[in-house]
Formats: sequence, C-alpha cells, structure tokens
Amino acid sequence: MFLEYPDVVTVEQMCNMLGDISTKTAYKLLQANRIEHFRIGKTYKIPKLSVISYLQQIMISPPLPNTDALMH
Repeated sequence: MFLEYPDVVTVEQMCNMLGDISTKTAYKLLQANRIEHFRIGKTYKIPKLSVISYLQQIMISPPLPNTDALMH
C-alpha cells in the first residue's frame, strides 16, 4: 500500500494519500493527534504507517451521520 511514497511523508503527501483532502483538514487531523507524527522545526513529518493505521481505524468504525474524518 502506498509503495510510491517514502516511509516518512510530508503534509502534502499525506493529503494525497487520504484522497486529496485539503491541507487545512490535514493540519486539523495532526493537531487533534488523530494521526501520529513528529515535527522537525516547523515541519510536520508523518510516518507512512501512521497514515495507514488511521485509514484502518476509520474503516473499522462506522461513520456517524453528519460527521467528518475528524470525528472518528
């Protein structure tokens, strides 16, 4: 899964991995600690496995009506 991406991705790459979500939504996910990450200076770095884990987590939990990815 996501073989074309490096082991640690940028916010922009994470957006693409999650179906071209907006960077605003991506930063909300990171700031809410929904996806494990670390920072080097002001730059967010996201392990690819953290993105995969997030996707697995939201696929297991059925979405509630009128909610978005941040609410899972």
